Amino acid sequence: MAPAFIPHGVFPAIKASHRHPASSVVRSAWVGGRPIVAAASTAAPSLHSARRPPPTATMESPAPAAAAAAAADSMAEAAPPNYVSPLSTRYASAGMRANFADLTRFRLWRKLWLALATAEAELGLEISPAQLAALRDAPDVDMVLAGSYERKLRHDVMAHVHALGDQAPEARPIIHLGATSCFVTDNSEVLQMRAALDLLLPTLWAAVSRLADFAEEHKDVATLAYTHFQPAQPTTVGKRACMWLQDLVEDGLRLEEVRAGLRLRGVKGTTGTQASFLALFDGDHAKVAALDAKVTEAMGFGTSVWRVTGQTYTRKQDFTVVAALAGVGQTAAKMANDIRLLAHMKEVEEPFGKEQIGSSAMAYKRNPMRSERINALSRFLQSLLMNPAETASTQWLERSLDDSANRRLAVTEAFLTTDAILQLVLNVSSGLVVHKKVVAKHLAEELPFMATETILMAAVRAGGDRQTLHENIRQHSMAAGARIKEEGLSNDLLDRIAADPAFAPVHDRLDELCEPQQFVGCAPQQVDDFVGGYVRGLLAERKVDGSAEGDVRI
Repeated sequence: MAPAFIPHGVFPAIKASHRHPASSVVRSAWVGGRPIVAAASTAAPSLHSARRPPPTATMESPAPAAAAAAAADSMAEAAPPNYVSPLSTRYASAGMRANFADLTRFRLWRKLWLALATAEAELGLEISPAQLAALRDAPDVDMVLAGSYERKLRHDVMAHVHALGDQAPEARPIIHLGATSCFVTDNSEVLQMRAALDLLLPTLWAAVSRLADFAEEHKDVATLAYTHFQPAQPTTVGKRACMWLQDLVEDGLRLEEVRAGLRLRGVKGTTGTQASFLALFDGDHAKVAALDAKVTEAMGFGTSVWRVTGQTYTRKQDFTVVAALAGVGQTAAKMANDIRLLAHMKEVEEPFGKEQIGSSAMAYKRNPMRSERINALSRFLQSLLMNPAETASTQWLERSLDDSANRRLAVTEAFLTTDAILQLVLNVSSGLVVHKKVVAKHLAEELPFMATETILMAAVRAGGDRQTLHENIRQHSMAAGARIKEEGLSNDLLDRIAADPAFAPVHDRLDELCEPQQFVGCAPQQVDDFVGGYVRGLLAERKVDGSAEGDVRI
């Protein structure tokens, strides 16, 4: 029979057996923190049933009873409303989401327990091959079983110790032997951070490759430079891109340094003294040191382990990592802001899909939504840096637990956000469009003012009086500026100079003297030197896939 109707605003809850999630389902609703079980034999009336007559069946709609039953079943079986971070649903890549999934974390715990037990056995503790085999061959993590233990024990690590013991009963007596919770939590988190950096770096270097291509392609395209967002001495589109590129390269090198410097917590015991392991090995300090080294090596960290810890590794390591990630946010935000300004001037645009809609009201709009999203996510990323800074500075003595909940959020979301940003940077840098005629038009509107000194020097060298020529140019410039600002007309400064007899010796050279390439300095050569002489070498060393594209799902 159909379950009871659940009124609007009351959230259905579904509870299942921890062994068989699909069986023993109890349908209930929560009101004010109290469950109300929906009776299967009676159907509660709809809140609207007293306000309107019951519907009648038609060819298009089933009989009222059947329709009500179907709707109730659908509601009862639906998952309860549950917040999920947009980083998971909209922004971060599948690989990064998987890396920080609970299941990944708990699988790493099991690898650490196996590494610990294996090393302890090799160093003489009574752990049998059969017990090690039981750990190695245990079924995958049973999340429901572990969850049921955690609700009872209120301790996540011990919940998984018991769940693994149930799944591998022969190994139960030696699981987590001598260890404290931070053996699995801290070490697994470092493993996750390293794996996350391994996901970020290829994306970052792919974006470097794309920007390098863009810079080289546009190294000779003269454009107005801007200081204070006012027209300044020209540069080139490619040279401007090199400013973005240089910062991104620095971020890549920094992330590599951070990855190389990551250290495991290792096997340190409850307060970092290794007392429990010293007791297990009957006071043999050499075996305790060997245990730490063996587990570190087994987890792929070689000799990179913290020599001194409290209960946790120093939280300065988290700050170092997140600071490097925040640096990526700074770089990306600078690039995205520049692109947004250039898009406003219709000089450069980010990729825009054939069916993409810029505005629900203004159908003509081409909003730079990718760059705007980069800015939004970068702002969030940089705000996260305060968390590991505060956590590192406020830990009490050997450890206090106020780090735990904060780190679950701040460190994980810093990686997810950086991943989302880099996917966007790669996507944008792969499809930047330069509207060269607009670029040239804007440059031509301002170049006459910038060329006046060149024209002045040429006229003086042709025999003119410097002071007279300077005054003439000043008056022509003021008049041309007033025409632009007060009348909304084009810049006619060159026409005024061409009509001035004082400049007759250079009249036939005005076009030559105003050639844009004369005003960009060493910009094209700087692109060649930086990209060809430096960046290409870095990309070759890393065997970067220059064809990669960013994963932008929405």
